[in-house]
Amino acid sequence: MVDGDVPERMQAAAFDEFGGPEVITLRILPVPEIAADEVLIKVWSAGVGVWDVYERQGVLVPEGAAFPIVPGSDAAGTVAAVGNQVSNVAVGDLVYVSAANHPKGGFYAEYAATKAKYVAKLPDGVSVEHAGAMPTDALTALAGLDALGLPAGAWLLIFGASGGQGHLAVQLAKRQGLNVIAVASGADGVALVTRLGADVSLDGHGDIVELLALIRDAAPTGVNGILAMAGGETLDRLSEALSNDGAVAFAHGVQPEPKKRPGVTVRAYDGEANPRQTQRLNELIEAGPFVVHIAETFPLGKVTEAHRRLQTSYLGKLLLTVS
Repeated sequence: MVDGDVPERMQAAAFDEFGGPEVITLRILPVPEIAADEVLIKVWSAGVGVWDVYERQGVLVPEGAAFPIVPGSDAAGTVAAVGNQVSNVAVGDLVYVSAANHPKGGFYAEYAATKAKYVAKLPDGVSVEHAGAMPTDALTALAGLDALGLPAGAWLLIFGASGGQGHLAVQLAKRQGLNVIAVASGADGVALVTRLGADVSLDGHGDIVELLALIRDAAPTGVNGILAMAGGETLDRLSEALSNDGAVAFAHGVQPEPKKRPGVTVRAYDGEANPRQTQRLNELIEAGPFVVHIAETFPLGKVTEAHRRLQTSYLGKLLLTVS
């Protein structure tokens, strides 16, 4: 089924060669056609993440993609058309999507085609305006919590808690009944994670000895797990606060990777977009208001500026508005 208002051509941000932010430019491209198991999304907003940089640089390119390449792995919008094998969404549904593999083009465009398995209906509790920045980081945060597998009532330390993945992990962890110690970046980061429900909020720029003392005051027998969205010496020192059977889970791509030491399990994780995980994510989101903190919003025509902003420090996420 197809929405009768779908045009033949669309505005998109794309590149014809790999390189820096300057290679992405606006152009007019054909609206992609969909296969039987695909969905056409009318994009309202698209997230801007480091994975888009890797795509732009030629490090992570969707299999089968050809120039001009439209980047973008996250989006929210409405369903404009569905293939005849699609049953999980219908034309007109508000949806979000996380699709690292998008050979027909990503979501820096007015329309994008994607496999239906990557698409989920937008849950109550999060706005469609901000939801485009959520999917990959939220699903990755959920995978990190799964990797640790902590029971309700356990103590979890989130390192990098005010970043894109971290601030979502704080909210998801609280909805799983965990006690959360959030190590954020600066006073603004501490204020953000406190507002999002962290039980203890700490500034990672503080003195490490004082940080460890505050963590041990909150969890005298040690924290049961650490969810690491960043690496480095501070993280390795904070792992001293783990209980004897504690574990560190870190997202693939975190550099330097957390150091291994006796008695501590260290494991990497990746997010996965599939119907089971998106259903779990939606159930957690619908447990209450869910905040996707947007540091800055850019119109599609300012995509180069958005990619330059990725190279700086900010809280939460960056967002492109498309429609």
